[in-house]
Amino acid sequence: MITADGFETAFVAVAFSYNGNDIAVYDYDLCIKVLIDRDEMSLQEAYEFMDYNVVGSYVGEETPIFTRTKTYEEMLDEYEEE
Repeated sequence: MITADGFETAFVAVAFSYNGNDIAVYDYDLCIKVLIDRDEMSLQEAYEFMDYNVVGSYVGEETPIFTRTKTYEEMLDEYEEE
C-alpha cells in the first residue's frame, strides 16, 4: 500500500480495487488542515498544493484516494471564523 507522506493524521481507511491491491484513503479536508497548520499555507495555497502535487500525482495502481466532505466555500467560511 502506498501512503501519502506527511498526512498520517488524515488517513481514514483502506479500500481495495479489482486487482486486490489495498488503497490508502485520506480525508481531503484534513489534508488541507495539515498543510495550513504544519506548513503555514493559506487556504488557497493549500488547495492548489493538494490539487497539483498530491491528488494530481499518479504513482501506479495503488495511488491513494482522497475523499472530500466540504466545498472550498465551506472551508473558507470555517477558516474565516477562526
